[in-house]
Amino acid sequence: MKTYVANANDRERNWLVVDANGQTLGRLATQIADALRGKRKPEYTPHVDTGDFVVVINAEKISVTGNKRREKMYRRHSGYPGGLRERSLEEMLERRPEEVIRLAVKGMLPRNRLARKQLTKLKVYAGPEHPHVAQKPTPMEIKS
Repeated sequence: MKTYVANANDRERNWLVVDANGQTLGRLATQIADALRGKRKPEYTPHVDTGDFVVVINAEKISVTGNKRREKMYRRHSGYPGGLRERSLEEMLERRPEEVIRLAVKGMLPRNRLARKQLTKLKVYAGPEHPHVAQKPTPMEIKS
């Protein structure tokens, strides 16, 4: 019996839509990362991009447990002395709620070229509207 290896010709890319309203951030991000990589499909191949496009709506209504809204910090450094910048999750949700979900999913993907390519298939929107209606996205089943 031969091992099946997917290639670019026989992959099928679907569009999925996820409503983040009331969903826990980390639990939602793991399922989105699996869908982007294609791990939900039987033809999953680790070195080939077999994943689906994922559209996330209502990113501003995400929930987190405990005191993470105040205590979880997002850090970035400019590369210069004293260039460390910090923002709490609360500030991030206020300014750019899309970035919170994108960073959570990015942290759950491998650190390589393929994962950077897969992350471009993630489309996140703060409100309930999105411009991908023409692709006819189907609702993604979220396992609780």
